[in-house]
Amino acid sequence: MLRPLTLLHRWLGVSVCLLFAMWFATGIVMHFVPFPALTEAERIAGLAPVDPSRIAHGPGAAASASRVKNALRVRLLQRSDGPVYLVSGASGVEALHAADLTKAAVSSEQLALAIAVDSARQRRMDPSRATFSELANYDQWTVPNRFDLHRPLYRITLDDDDGTELYVSSATGEVVLDTTRRERWWNYVGSVAHWIYPTVLRSNWVAWDKTVWTLSLVALVAAMSGGLLGAMRIKSRVVSPYRGWHAWHHVLGLLSTLFVLTWSFSGWLSMDHGRLFSRGQLTEAEQTAVAGALAWDTLPADDMRRIAPQGREVEWFVFDRRFYRRVRTGLDAQFLFARDFEAGWSASPQGFLEPREIRAFVERMATGCKPPVMVDSEDDYVSPASMPNAPVYRSVCGNVWFHVDGASGAILERFDPSRRAYRWLYSGLHTMDFPMLSAHPTLRAALIVILCGCGFVFSLTGVVIGWRRLRLRFAPNRPAGARSGVS
Repeated sequence: MLRPLTLLHRWLGVSVCLLFAMWFATGIVMHFVPFPALTEAERIAGLAPVDPSRIAHGPGAAASASRVKNALRVRLLQRSDGPVYLVSGASGVEALHAADLTKAAVSSEQLALAIAVDSARQRRMDPSRATFSELANYDQWTVPNRFDLHRPLYRITLDDDDGTELYVSSATGEVVLDTTRRERWWNYVGSVAHWIYPTVLRSNWVAWDKTVWTLSLVALVAAMSGGLLGAMRIKSRVVSPYRGWHAWHHVLGLLSTLFVLTWSFSGWLSMDHGRLFSRGQLTEAEQTAVAGALAWDTLPADDMRRIAPQGREVEWFVFDRRFYRRVRTGLDAQFLFARDFEAGWSASPQGFLEPREIRAFVERMATGCKPPVMVDSEDDYVSPASMPNAPVYRSVCGNVWFHVDGASGAILERFDPSRRAYRWLYSGLHTMDFPMLSAHPTLRAALIVILCGCGFVFSLTGVVIGWRRLRLRFAPNRPAGARSGVS
């Protein structure tokens, strides 16, 4: 039994020992420097107040004029070329000028540069040396799927002290990403390496998904076979039978077996993508049950006149068969108005959706639902809201939980038993996202560094052993009988 297990671990280890070392080292970097993203605070800070005087058509007319089928939301933003409606739905997103409802997709370098410069000025950045760099479907920082609706993207270089680059969507004209020189350099030895994220591979999601899933599975089998072999090789006095690098590999492997196995397993689960566990998304039946059934042309044509002068983003959406108008005035401030067919818009705004509205909405998807409760920030199952301090409501319907954003009415996540298990098996085991550790970030960071550091050192012993094994097997003119002299 030991012979086939030894051969399996030996050659799988040779094939993935460098990957293990890389994953542990880059995991430390990722904890401190995540992959570049435009935060909500940066996005809101880059928006200028909407100018209602330049709006000639309402959101209902924009939804009707767009090519988006079954529009779910209409947003109004101020761009350098005037206010623009962004109509979104299951079929995509389309930008229309609020003045004449003509298409507002960005089709010139000059306009993209002007939009980026305006956003940078709003954020108190220095855009005086900003230049257009390129228009591309993909580059190293825009490979994630969330940018698919915005491709191709214009990359604008600010040439400031931080080496900032902004990316402007050709579809909507929004700034959708910013990166700095520090983020880019650290991510090459962090997320890009850890996720095996070269642009040529990651731009093909199916190929990347299958490649990394397979490599992670091979690494998991290598770790499992090593753990089993290491335990079987222990002598009665708990002494390693090996010498030299093999002894170090054996002892360090035994000491770190639990972490290496759980980390390998949870890392493989990061590539699950619905293979074994649910993805936290609504089923088709649930989506149909809550789909907006109101006609956008029933909104009053002069609705844009009701916009507060300090509004930076205005959004109309359907929630529980009612229209809502959401006016963002800052990162953590908004006005929310509800519209009834008979009474019209509510006279006084509410800050967020209320529990009774959430309950009526969720009961369209499921039966036997308990009254919704607000999810505490320290809850074991947290779904971030669209803005700080906004409530997230949990509605428990049997064994399924629905998390609804009290600020935007969006369904943040669907937690069935499978999804709740995935939360612990992936997030808990792979990022140490346990309540006790999350409450003490310094302790959590120190534990991650120590454990990944131990895993890195352990992996280096495997690299040395693997290199020696390959050199022994494939070196020319090796002495006769050399193969048989190594265990």
